[in-house]
Amino acid sequence: MTLPRGLFDHNRIVRVVLTGGAGFLGSHLADRLLAEGHRVVIVDNFVTGSRQNIAHLGSNPNVLVLEQDCSTSLQVAGDVDFVAHFASPASPDDFKRIPLDVLRVGSHGTENCLNLCTVKGAKFIFASTSEVYGDPVISPQPESYWGNVNPIGIRSVYDEAKRFGEAITMAYHRYRKVDTRIIRFFNTYGPRMRLDDGRVVPNFVSQALRGEPLTVYGDGSNTRSFGYYADAIDCVYRLMMSNEHDPVNIGSQEERTMLEFAQAVIKATGSTSRIEHMPAAEDDPKQRRPDTTRAKQILGWEPTTSLEDGLAATIEYFRTIV
Repeated sequence: MTLPRGLFDHNRIVRVVLTGGAGFLGSHLADRLLAEGHRVVIVDNFVTGSRQNIAHLGSNPNVLVLEQDCSTSLQVAGDVDFVAHFASPASPDDFKRIPLDVLRVGSHGTENCLNLCTVKGAKFIFASTSEVYGDPVISPQPESYWGNVNPIGIRSVYDEAKRFGEAITMAYHRYRKVDTRIIRFFNTYGPRMRLDDGRVVPNFVSQALRGEPLTVYGDGSNTRSFGYYADAIDCVYRLMMSNEHDPVNIGSQEERTMLEFAQAVIKATGSTSRIEHMPAAEDDPKQRRPDTTRAKQILGWEPTTSLEDGLAATIEYFRTIV
């Protein structure tokens, strides 16, 4: 598809500050930006990011890696054209292990990024999440849906940090005239996910490859829509190039129950693992499926990777680290 006409002048190199650039999605966004001819300043404190994810960029002259915690401060010398805030622990295990880090990066970290944009005259994109919808009572979830979130639950540190991040992004856009964008990721998977991530794809794939039971929480009727990282990053880049300021959902329309997904992983890995049911997780949303109409209409975006092809590539990656 043809990319929408946007704000990047392809006759010059744009310098992008990318927080969380050593993480799963951040490192893939760095690759895409570099492939498009831009320069990238990766900012990461490596609490959940991996140096291995960006090891292949070590000799690239268009990459600068700064080990900083953007929740504390964000200091970048020289010109900055764009700030992409992708820093945040994002797994249920992280919410229990480092809840204050999650809250800080969504609040202080987002504000530090926006202040940098104000000083440098840079554009901004905030990596938000379907968690802002909480446990939705409508499906699929459009961007206009305000959500059903427990503000004091075990997942609230992530849900509310992202909701605050969206609120402060729009406040800086309205009152300080920062050129902002918001992307809401639904379940996204692929190579470079952490083995100990705690999310369903690493859990199921690693268990299947080890021949262990696949742990399904509850009766397995909860649904998710799994989108492949390459499709998601393409949508992010299109949004960065656009003039759109309101939130945009990104994800797959291919909704599966957890039980169906567990069976798909067992089949794709050729595993002999069985499925084992565990008590339902607290505040675990019963249904997740994005309405991606706006991404299609505004950005000309549609996913192109089937679950089978995406799973195959992801499984091959996990075979190298299990």
